[in-house]
Amino acid sequence: MRQLTKSIFNATAIAATTAVLASVNPALAQSGNFALELNTATDIGDGCQLTYVATNNTGIALIETAYQVALFDENSLVTGTLVLEFGALPVGKTKVVQFNLAGKSCASISRILINDVSACKSADGDHDFCMSGLITNSRGDIQLGI
Repeated sequence: MRQLTKSIFNATAIAATTAVLASVNPALAQSGNFALELNTATDIGDGCQLTYVATNNTGIALIETAYQVALFDENSLVTGTLVLEFGALPVGKTKVVQFNLAGKSCASISRILINDVSACKSADGDHDFCMSGLITNSRGDIQLGI
């Protein structure tokens, strides 16, 4: 009987601690992530079309999502920065977004660095998990990372 009482007390203490942490910082309550994949890079005309797949696994509906990125050439020199706007992403939503880089061939890009979050907003305001919970992947020759 004493062991059962101790187990119930421990379970109650853990549940109470989790509830307190969730009320102080809702991001701590969710264990999801924001996944960003560079799916394809295709030369079109005089530019490069980058196709991204973004998935909101954060547990919070986002009304605005955008990242500032830096482009590197084959010599690891920064050749430019831009903001990639993904827009609204409901909970669990996967979205495909294409960006065209005029005057730049895909072969001239060796790496894309996620430099900063430009927007990560829900109806409740700004969040930091778009960077702290960011998972990146690339399916091609161009590296994508933090």
